[in-house]
Amino acid sequence: MKVYTLTGKSGTGKSYQAMNLCREKHIESIIDDGLFIYRNRVEAGISAKRQKTMVGAIKTALFTQDDHAASVSERIKAVHPRSLLIIGTSDKMTDKIVARLGLPPVSERIYIEDITTAEERDIADRQRHLMGKHVIPAPTLQLKRDFAGYFLDPLRIFRGINARGKAQYSERTVVRPTFSYMGDFFISDTVITDIARCVSKEEVGIAHVMKVYENTAPDNLIVDVAVSIRSSAPFWESAMDFQKRLADVLEYMTAFNVVQVNVEIRSIE
Repeated sequence: MKVYTLTGKSGTGKSYQAMNLCREKHIESIIDDGLFIYRNRVEAGISAKRQKTMVGAIKTALFTQDDHAASVSERIKAVHPRSLLIIGTSDKMTDKIVARLGLPPVSERIYIEDITTAEERDIADRQRHLMGKHVIPAPTLQLKRDFAGYFLDPLRIFRGINARGKAQYSERTVVRPTFSYMGDFFISDTVITDIARCVSKEEVGIAHVMKVYENTAPDNLIVDVAVSIRSSAPFWESAMDFQKRLADVLEYMTAFNVVQVNVEIRSIE
């Protein structure tokens, strides 16, 4: 296995640029902030961006926990990628990761200054330090459950037109970890009910929301909603439209992992 490293100061756009670099050099896998990503799929690890403190994030990125390091090392051996890119803030950091995971010596060292302009690094720095945004080089769908309760935004990058005339995209995920804020955040118990009532106003078949039951679990949200349907509306279609729309809005506005939305038609108006 050929091991590459990409290093640079925090907030200079390393994770954002990683996928482009992998494509150019045909690198199959990435180690970034505690995660092992193989061909756009998160295979193992714990993301440093899930930690509540900066110190905790650094420890996770360095694989200081033995069970964390062992699970990632075993998965790398099982997948056996031909090439691996390790992202870090310095050569010293990436060398520590190599040692912790029992990887072969580094074959090629790449620095963020070699592949980006000063302007691009300034933009990345503003995104990180002013807006608290962190990029993970993997699609949002791969991370949604692990980051339930955090704020995620998919970032689609236009790569051009392929030989068939179709647009090509690559996707990265933007998260806003707890440690990037001044303090913690929480979602009030009444928020789910308020969202359900707002969504119902956009659905012509729903007269009003009568009751909402939910478990408010970020990684396993189940919502039961009792509604009143207008007599002039198609019952089944109205309930299904409301169900799908509510699930989409809940995930978008709360970043919760919505497992079920159950709609009960309790009355007809």
